[in-house]
Amino acid sequence: MLNSASRGGAMIVALAAAAVFAACGSDSSSSSSGSASNSSTSQASALDKQVAAQVPASIKSKGTLTVAADASYPPNEFIGSDGKTVEGMDADLAKALTGVMGLKANVVNATFDGIIPGLASKKYDLGMSSFTDTKEREKTVDFVTYLSAGTSYYVKAQGGPTINTLADLCGHKVAAEKGTTQATDATAQGKKCTAAGKPGVTVSVFPDQNGANLALSSGRSDVGMADSPVADYQVKKSNGQFKLTGKSYGTAPYGIAIPKDSGLDKPLLAALKALMANGQYKAILAKWGISSGAITNPQINGATS
Repeated sequence: MLNSASRGGAMIVALAAAAVFAACGSDSSSSSSGSASNSSTSQASALDKQVAAQVPASIKSKGTLTVAADASYPPNEFIGSDGKTVEGMDADLAKALTGVMGLKANVVNATFDGIIPGLASKKYDLGMSSFTDTKEREKTVDFVTYLSAGTSYYVKAQGGPTINTLADLCGHKVAAEKGTTQATDATAQGKKCTAAGKPGVTVSVFPDQNGANLALSSGRSDVGMADSPVADYQVKKSNGQFKLTGKSYGTAPYGIAIPKDSGLDKPLLAALKALMANGQYKAILAKWGISSGAITNPQINGATS
């Protein structure tokens, strides 16, 4: 995770950061105030026969869908207090959706940039890992939109730079997760900075969000970028080490990623609408403190850019 020349130094940083970001790992505080093991919102929903009738026979015969999530992005997905179970908003929603369809969900931890290729190769049935639905990603997989989120900047509370827009990243070191829109945006901005004769942007990408957080807390990066609900959560759980800066930008829909031609897009959309109608969708978002991202009109392939 750490790109450090000193293994001992890396361990010290990792141990210090582990105390700050217990919610990201396997510590007992990982489950926060909404432990997925004890809340009714994490349980499978009641079967909706009309929705279940739309599920392809080949999917019904499986009974369980393998749902991939990069469990380093709390509160959306993270490893719970048992050190192995994926918890969070996406895990809860996966269980609720599959319950409506008469199925079960097996939520597995996977690296973010390996999920879409894994869907294309049929390794996974669904990807629920805070994916922004983009036209580029729609070339490989289909999406059912279910949340709205933007990108936020966060920095050290003491001495951190003020970042209001992407243009303010010139001359700064940015930490982001590999394969995310944040990594892409920061890299593109770096080219604009140098083209304008300004200092460039040093972008460090990490296999998971924990690595990006460690880079910021250790001083190897001075700006973190993440989806707005995730950045907000990191700041709240940092014991005053981090703060948000500037305003969120690029609000866009999250989408449940689905293999092309799987036949799951329409039943998933119907299941999501059922959860919205019975109140469970809003209950799950409220449990994880991200009600502001709720949408009312989910779509298949609803990318805005």
